[in-house]
Amino acid sequence: MKLLDERDVDFSVLAKAMNQPDADPFDLLCHVAFNAPLRTRRERAEHLRKDRADFFDRYGPEARSILDELLDKYTDHGVTQFRIPDALKVEPIKRHGTVPQIVKLFGGADALRQAVNDMQAALYAA
Repeated sequence: MKLLDERDVDFSVLAKAMNQPDADPFDLLCHVAFNAPLRTRRERAEHLRKDRADFFDRYGPEARSILDELLDKYTDHGVTQFRIPDALKVEPIKRHGTVPQIVKLFGGADALRQAVNDMQAALYAA
């Protein structure tokens, strides 16, 4: 995505032109380039929750709740919601504590980043 940003590819303009404001940039790109089915962020999130529920089972209840809230934020606002630590400083996630307290719920910063990376990979696996 960074390379596309450097070339001034604006997915919000593309989404608006295609009348698909809730589509993920990845899906927009695949649809335009390969005529792939166009999925919304909500559809991707629902698929993850339904068909990959085992992903969430790896974590304790509060960590699962944080991942679920990150997924809700992705559904509403897109992939920028996966930026750590910024995403941990806003509602509703900040209700779980400070950034260090949230990081501790995952067993450390590396484990938290891995959990978010794994969630993104699972979102785009199907």
